[in-house]
Amino acid sequence: MQAVFYEKYGNADVLRFGEQPKPVPKESQLLVRVHATSVNPIDWKVRSGQLLPVSGLSFPKIPGRDVAGEVVALGSKVLAFESGDRVYGMADNKLGGAYAEYAVISEETAVPIPANLDYLKAAAVPLTALTALQGLRDKGELASGDKVLINGASSGVGTFALQIAKALGAGKVVGVCGTSHIELVKSLGADGVIDYTKDDFTETRNCYDLIFDAVAKSSYLESKRSLCHHGRYVTTVPDPKDIAFGFAFSVFSDKKLKAIFTDDKGEDLALISAWIEKGSIKPIIDSVYPLHAAAEAHKYSEQGHAAGKIVLQVI
Repeated sequence: MQAVFYEKYGNADVLRFGEQPKPVPKESQLLVRVHATSVNPIDWKVRSGQLLPVSGLSFPKIPGRDVAGEVVALGSKVLAFESGDRVYGMADNKLGGAYAEYAVISEETAVPIPANLDYLKAAAVPLTALTALQGLRDKGELASGDKVLINGASSGVGTFALQIAKALGAGKVVGVCGTSHIELVKSLGADGVIDYTKDDFTETRNCYDLIFDAVAKSSYLESKRSLCHHGRYVTTVPDPKDIAFGFAFSVFSDKKLKAIFTDDKGEDLALISAWIEKGSIKPIIDSVYPLHAAAEAHKYSEQGHAAGKIVLQVI
């Protein structure tokens, strides 16, 4: 099969496009003909060697977690799906496998693609939407009426976090983004927008019950002054200062620091699908690249200016 892969760690130029072995589904897996996948920061963090203790030294590696496509083969114990089903979810490999013509997904984590999504939009959903949901609901313990601030509200995770906070019953949701993305964030239902090029949310007098940092651009130690009593600060990647001091400080404070590590739960993706079908939330696509241009897509993602998701079209 054709796939994007790399045989050593490095910058985006280590990515190659060529033949790789077609995966064989295990007894509880689906083999999916991938129509589209998407770029997540974890993809280039693994590729660049930033997660070497976890990713190891075995090569070649195929990046990518998000899979949207058609079931073409089933493991012997799969009962919930049939060949020809449109499904999405995350590749059944914590380090990747989706930048390819074929990928495997666990039956437990695969979900039918909502009827109102095409493959490109479906590919923009799984990892970012699950991160937003689990970060807000599970780590952030979002309660009805909470005042919520989303830092990085125009990012892939942030655009979902803003919408999901509303779906979970937040009372007021404020998004932090750059000037060029203000209208997008407003269109997704933000009750207020802070332009980070002009104002620092950590220096305002407003307090929030929950601050969700979707882009890991702030820190708990800087942001806790903007938390109300018993407030929660949730981040996708802890700041080095928080690793050194923040978690320890949080133990003795009523303002808590939490980090989100996304779990590819099928029931959570099914909930997200239900919201999408109702029109409560929607994926936002910044740009679409052909699969063979994955290196260019990685370079763009690493700049950190995408509004929504960067999608790779396979078919």
